[in-house]
Formats: sequence, C-alpha cells, structure tokens
Amino acid sequence: MRTFLMGLAVAVSLAGAAPAQDALAPNPAIRGTIQGQIDAFLQDDFGAAFEFASPGIRNTFRTPQNFGAMVQKGYPMVWRPSDVEFGPLRERDGALWQQVLIRDEAGKSYIVEYRMQNVDGDWRISGVRVIPAPGVSA
Repeated sequence: MRTFLMGLAVAVSLAGAAPAQDALAPNPAIRGTIQGQIDAFLQDDFGAAFEFASPGIRNTFRTPQNFGAMVQKGYPMVWRPSDVEFGPLRERDGALWQQVLIRDEAGKSYIVEYRMQNVDGDWRISGVRVIPAPGVSA
C-alpha cells in the first residue's frame, strides 16, 4: 500500500498536476460520492451509479444502461478497479477536481480526476479525466 501511495505522488508530479500546497482539505462527501459510484459499478448496479452523476451527464446518456455501457467501454478501470486510493482535492477553473489513483485488474495504474458539482447540497460527478500513471504498477 505504501508503494501505491508513493506511486500516486510520483504519478501526479509526472502528470503535471498542481503542487501539493494547492490541495484543499479532504471532503468526505465528495469522496463518498465517488466511492459510492465505484461500489455501484462493482455490483453492476448502473441505476445506482447513474444517481451519482450530475444532471448534465444524466441528460447526455438518458438511461442507466447507456451510461453503464459507456463506462464499461470507455472507463474499464473505473468499472472494475482492483484498488482505489484518494489523492488531493483541488480547485481548477472554478471547479473542484478530486484525484483518485485507480489500479485496474491487470495492475496498470491511472490517475482519474473527477470534476465535482454541487447539486442541491449533494455532490455529483460532472466529468472524468483519465491520465495514465507512468511508472506506477503492481
């Protein structure tokens, strides 16, 4: 686990992320939203996973099944992670971005940045950016 966390620091640095001093305090509600969606994906519960998406994402995909198919094809590391570790939360361009280091079933690691949106007091995921984490593997 320590190697995994140290790999996150190296990978974030290599990916050109903002310096650590720009990180905000951890937000348990944001982490809970992301973890809740990942947990729903692990159970193939696309209806529950869809609930964690912002209204814009929901409008784009219209149904949980469409959303689930997109995640399976476009974000397999999010659909079936073998390990998940939360990194820093940052504000960028007026939005909050939560970094998460995800290791897929093959042992390849990715930095996944979740763009968060507050909707009526609840945090929702309004976008995802995936960056291969160079030099970080099982």
